Amino acid sequence: MEIEKAKGMIEAILFACGREVNIKELMSALELGSEDVISILESMREEYKKDSRGLELIRLADSYQLVTKKEYVEYVYPIIDKRSKPNLSTAALETLAIIAYNPKITRSEIEAIRGVGSDGTIYKLLEYNLIESVGKLDAPGKPTMYSVTSEFMRMFGIESLEELPELPRYKLDENQQIVIDDLIQEEEQKEEATQEDNSAEAPSPEREGEVEK
Repeated sequence: MEIEKAKGMIEAILFACGREVNIKELMSALELGSEDVISILESMREEYKKDSRGLELIRLADSYQLVTKKEYVEYVYPIIDKRSKPNLSTAALETLAIIAYNPKITRSEIEAIRGVGSDGTIYKLLEYNLIESVGKLDAPGKPTMYSVTSEFMRMFGIESLEELPELPRYKLDENQQIVIDDLIQEEEQKEEATQEDNSAEAPSPEREGEVEK
């Protein structure tokens, strides 16, 4: 199959679907192997990065989707969607971060981390399609487990959860509370060690003078 024809077919599929399309779906439609399909998709991604294009091709895990470039969203949004843009509160962002870093987490586990009820926040995140139910935990009561969706990754501009920033390593006391003093002390020790390393690398004025002599 010609590369340009394959690109046209993929573009038509992505445009018509209006959603992320799995690589396996494209393999079936084009009757090509995964390496060929991915190679074509990545070539298309580079083409869509040109300043003259209003769309971009993004990857979400094992799927691809055609979306509006961020700089043009403000012009498109009022026309196609009269609803107000999602406005996430601090509680919603906090809950969303907990779920993102702990896939398949239950409501009770979220509340144990936050220390407050999270029913309303979870419902709101479900409404915005930023999280979804991913099954039931094999435990008494069969509590629902939650994970973030591809909409979350699209909103925050990441391809997979592996791209999330690394969390600091917190210390907990006997009451399972974060020990702030220890964290501060660790940071100070790191800064002191860095300063000592820099001092050790820099030659002293006395030694420089001896070399010149």
